[in-house]
Amino acid sequence: MKFLWHRFWVWVRNILIFFFVSSLLAVIAFKWVPVYRTPLMYIRCFEQWFDGKDTVLEHQWVDMNQISNNMVLAVMGGEDTGFLRHNGFEEKEILKARLEALEGGRQRGASTISQQTAKNVFLWQGKSWIRKGLEAYFTVLIEAIWGKERIMEVYLNSIEMGDGIYGVQACAQKKFKKNAKKLTRNESSLIAATLPNPLQRDSAHPSPLVKKRSQRIQREMRAVRNPGWGAK
Repeated sequence: MKFLWHRFWVWVRNILIFFFVSSLLAVIAFKWVPVYRTPLMYIRCFEQWFDGKDTVLEHQWVDMNQISNNMVLAVMGGEDTGFLRHNGFEEKEILKARLEALEGGRQRGASTISQQTAKNVFLWQGKSWIRKGLEAYFTVLIEAIWGKERIMEVYLNSIEMGDGIYGVQACAQKKFKKNAKKLTRNESSLIAATLPNPLQRDSAHPSPLVKKRSQRIQREMRAVRNPGWGAK
């Protein structure tokens, strides 16, 4: 029995070492290598196939200098105003969301852009404690290894922005018939306004709710610090 327990813990140790080394190497590689596919893209394709729909996956990687600076400001204004100053986590927002849930309020996310990027690139959707723990682990890694500009670049290239649409370049071409480099302040804020639910909200044909959120995001865009990334 003692021998079996020893073998078991050796296996556990080896699995943990393999996970740590492979995940670290993956994060280091993606500091420079474009992220062409993510787990969510494959999951959505499977869901489309399972529902008997045509499989749609529109995605085109573009470097930061091919993305409008308006888009950078819009996602910070709409998703994470403290992006440039936090270490990957917004403790106050997490606490606020927990308190609202405990008081019977609506369930809302409190994930930063860094956390969303870690989830999009390395993990799956869901709310289990295991996934959240892995998300925190990868968030720490990308904050330490990638830095803010690379996190933003990967985020804008991997985020789901519509049914079968991933990344700002594919979204700009599909919704506004232009490249991401040419997105205006208004177009960028409309795209950012759909991000809480891009499968139900359309930046090209915005509902009153999306328009109202877009206006709020434009106000936030004036307040957040401009890091100067992206095309002017």
